[in-house]
Amino acid sequence: MNINRTFLSKSTQETEKIAMDFASLLKEGCIISFKGGLGMGKTAFVRGMAKKIAPDNVVLSPTFTIINEYRGELNICHMDAYRLSSADELFETGFYDYVENNWVCCVEWSENVEGAFTPDYTIEFKLLSDNEREITILRKEN
Repeated sequence: MNINRTFLSKSTQETEKIAMDFASLLKEGCIISFKGGLGMGKTAFVRGMAKKIAPDNVVLSPTFTIINEYRGELNICHMDAYRLSSADELFETGFYDYVENNWVCCVEWSENVEGAFTPDYTIEFKLLSDNEREITILRKEN
């Protein structure tokens, strides 16, 4: 899969397929920043990634738990920063323990803790219609 690329998704299943293909690029310790409003497909994208690298897990939104863990070929830390507003609050969640232990860290609503970490990938979701999303995958420049 080419990176720094935009995809069109017309369904949750298409979003998951894009994510499964993307997951083949991941390595231990990758940090992925997700940006986009409510219902845009961020959790569906993580579910697609998990189908590839941690398939024995049920992926649910971490909105109320803040962090969900999925163990597999690569372990995934799935975080929702919606209710966070600073790097200090992010630190209190234990997020950096996952980073130090080389988990793949997926942070939804990462714009709420901007500057608290440097993502390897940023995935942006844009609503085109009720069923269509533009998904842009950007890789950090080295």
